[in-house]
Amino acid sequence: MTLKNALVSAAGNAAENAYIEDVFSTYLYTGNGGTQTITNGIDLAGEGGLVWAKNRAANTFGSEAHEWYDTVRGVGNAIFSDSTSAQSAFGSSRGVTAFSTSGFTVTNSSSLIGPNSNGITEVSWTFRKAEKFFDVVTYTGNGVAGRTVAHNLGSVPGCIIIKVVTSSSIGSSDWVVYHRSTGNSKWLALNLTRAEAAGTFWNNTDPTDTHFTLGINQDVNKGDGTTYVAYLFAHDAGGFGADGTENVISCGAFTTDGSGNATVNLGWEPQWVLMKISSSSGDDWKVLDNMRGLYAPSQNAALLKPNTAEQEYVGSFSCYPNATGFTIANTPLNTTYIYIAIRRGPMKVPESGTEVFAPFATRSSGVDQANPMFNAGWPVDLLIQGFRAGSTSAQMFMPRLTNNLLRSSTTGAETNGSTAYSFTGMLGVLSASGNDSSSADICGWNFRRAPGFFDVVAYTGTGAVQNVAHNLGVAPELLIVKSRSLNGQEWPVQVLGDGTKILKLNSTSAFITNSAYWNDTGATESVFTVTGSGLTGSSGATYIAYLFASCPGVSKVGTYTGTGTTNQIDCGFSGGARYVLIKRTDSTGDWYVWDSARGIVAGNDPYLLLNSTAAEVTSTDYVDTYSAGFEISSTAPAGINASGGSYIYLAIA
Repeated sequence: MTLKNALVSAAGNAAENAYIEDVFSTYLYTGNGGTQTITNGIDLAGEGGLVWAKNRAANTFGSEAHEWYDTVRGVGNAIFSDSTSAQSAFGSSRGVTAFSTSGFTVTNSSSLIGPNSNGITEVSWTFRKAEKFFDVVTYTGNGVAGRTVAHNLGSVPGCIIIKVVTSSSIGSSDWVVYHRSTGNSKWLALNLTRAEAAGTFWNNTDPTDTHFTLGINQDVNKGDGTTYVAYLFAHDAGGFGADGTENVISCGAFTTDGSGNATVNLGWEPQWVLMKISSSSGDDWKVLDNMRGLYAPSQNAALLKPNTAEQEYVGSFSCYPNATGFTIANTPLNTTYIYIAIRRGPMKVPESGTEVFAPFATRSSGVDQANPMFNAGWPVDLLIQGFRAGSTSAQMFMPRLTNNLLRSSTTGAETNGSTAYSFTGMLGVLSASGNDSSSADICGWNFRRAPGFFDVVAYTGTGAVQNVAHNLGVAPELLIVKSRSLNGQEWPVQVLGDGTKILKLNSTSAFITNSAYWNDTGATESVFTVTGSGLTGSSGATYIAYLFASCPGVSKVGTYTGTGTTNQIDCGFSGGARYVLIKRTDSTGDWYVWDSARGIVAGNDPYLLLNSTAAEVTSTDYVDTYSAGFEISSTAPAGINASGGSYIYLAIA
C-alpha cells in the first residue's frame, strides 16, 4: 500500500495506529549524579515496559554494568546482563526510580555509580509493552517439565530472554536466550560469549502467540519458589504504521560469505541491532544504534557489549544500514549470526514544519547535550551550515548517516565531520569542541527524516544502472546526489521526477538534458535510478542522496513562472514559509536560500547562496511574508523573478 493510500485508509482510526516512535527509544544523556528526568516520549507508566541503561564511558569506579529495569518488577530493582547475580533492590537510592507517561527518572545518591553517574555519558534503550513488538512477564518456577507461561505479545515471539530475579537456592544464573533461528532445542546466554548449545530449557516446544513452554533447568524453571522475568520480542508481526500492517521488529539469522560479509534484507532501515555469533564461541554480543553511531559504508559502528561492563568503543566492526536492512563487513568468514533489529523512526507523517525543520542563526555558549549548539528540539538527521560572513569552506552538508561533511559549492570528496559537530545530542547538533561561544557569523538548517517530507540515503555505485531504495514513502520531487568518495564530482539534482534532466547544486547552470545520470528514469515512491556515471554511480564509489517531497502543510516543492512584478507563491501553508530555496531553471541562476531565523520579513531579508562561498547579502528585499507561502517582490532580479522565467523552489512551513 502506498503512503498516500495508507493515510486515506487510516484517516478514520488514527488514534488506534501504532508507530515505532511510540514504543521504542534510544536516548542519550549525561549523568548529573543526582536525580534526572528522561523525557523520551514512551508511556511506561500507562503501558509498561523495560529500560535498559549503560554508561558509555568509564567513571571513577571503572566501567559500569548494563542495568535492566522494568515496570513489572518495579522501580529500583535492577538486573545486570553482564552478571549472573539475582536482582538488586536499590529502592529510591539508585537506578530507575520512577516510570512516567513520557519516560522515566534516574537517581544516583552516590553520584558516581549507575545509570546517572555524574558527568558520564549514558545511553538508555526503552521498550514499551505493545502487541507485536515487546512484552515483559514474571513467573514462579514449579520444576515441572512442560510448564507454560502466558504472555500478551499478541504474536509468536522471535526471541525470549529469561533471568532469575530472586531465589533462595540459586547462587548465580545465566541469562537464557531463545531465538527462533536456533530453535526450541538450543539456547544462548546473553551474559556469555559461547556458541548456541543443546538444552531442554524450552522443553523442545515452540512458543505460541499466547504462551511459551519451559523444561526444568534451574535457570528457567526451578521448583522452589524461584521467580523469573522474561522479555519477549516479536518477529515480523505487522501491526504498525498508517495501515496497521507494517513490521517494526525482526529476529533473524544470517551467515557471512567467504570474505566475511553479509547483507540482511529487513524491508526497512534499522535504528537498533543486537547481534551475536551463534555458530562458534568467543564472540561478544554487540548492540548498535543510530544515535551513538550506526553509519554508512566506510565507517565503523560504535559498540557496547551486553555481556561485559566495557565502555563504548569504535573498533573494526563494520555494520552499515541501508533503506531495506543492513550489511556487515570484515567479520569472521562463513559464520552464522543471530540478531534482533528494530526499525528506524519516525514512521508518522509530520503535521507541522516545526516537527522536522528548524533554522538557526546564532551560536550558544556552554554547549552540552541538553543545550546543543543548534537546538532543534528533536534529533537532527541533516545539518546544513551556512557561513554568513562568507568562507572558502562554503555551505556544509552534514548528515547523521555519515557524520562527515560535503561542501555544496565544491566538487570535493567528503571530509571528517566529527571535528566540527556531533550528532550525539538528543535535541540538536553539538559543537565538537563542547563549548562554542563564538560570534553569530553562521546559520544552520536542521532537517529530520520523516515519511512524505525528507529522507537520506547512502549507497555504493556499481558502475551500471541501478535502482536505489529509499524510505520517503512518496516519489521525491527534489533529489540531490553527491559522491562522498570521489573528488571532482558535481552535485546532480533531479526535479519533479524528470529523469531526463539535471541541475547542479554547485553551479548556476540551467537544466541540462542528459540521460547519463538518471537513465531517463524518474524517481518513484520506493526507488530512484542512477547510472554508472561518476556523478551518480561509479563502481565502488560511495554516494549520499537527499530526497525532499511536498508534505501538506509542512513542505512544498514546486515551480513558478516569473512575472517581474510582485508574485505570491501559494504553498498551502497557514503561517507562511520559514525556509525558501529558489533556483532558475531556464537560464543561469544561483541557488538562493532565505530563512525565518535570519529574517523573512516585510523589509530586507538576508540570503545565502548554496553554490557560492560569498558572504550573506543583507541589503535586499526580494522575499516577503505571505501566509500561504512566500511572496517575491517586484525588485527581485532575474535569478528570482524575471518575466517569463522558469523557477523551482523548496519551501518549508
